[in-house]
Amino acid sequence: MAITEQIQEDVKTAMKAGDKQRLTVLRVLVSELQKDAKEGAGDELAVLRRERKRRLESATAFRDGGRPDLADGEAAEAELVSTYLPAEMSEDDLRALVTEAIAEAGATSPKDMGAVMKIAVAKSGGNADGKKLSALVREQLA
Repeated sequence: MAITEQIQEDVKTAMKAGDKQRLTVLRVLVSELQKDAKEGAGDELAVLRRERKRRLESATAFRDGGRPDLADGEAAEAELVSTYLPAEMSEDDLRALVTEAIAEAGATSPKDMGAVMKIAVAKSGGNADGKKLSALVREQLA
């Protein structure tokens, strides 16, 4: 079952349960996924990652602005979106992947970070957090 279909089923379940907050988030996800499909991209995981990132950034902004109540809501929404994404790679797997990417790129200094990141992102198959990956590449090239 495609992710969009699963989310649409979850919309029905949330409607029956009367869970308005969950329903709102799921409807936004369905809308974004359908819009992406119409544009021809059809990359459901990319849409979900983007939506999760938006919510995490909003949560950070609300916390910085002294609004922990709104930040908690955004964080909860990000967690809901995360349930539809595949599990991210472990720290050890990421370290091994970065070491492999550095060797493949022949990188020796931080100036080679772009080439290493390109290889590492491709090898991760999108199952790695970009910030963690970037930090590990920077750490190993330093």
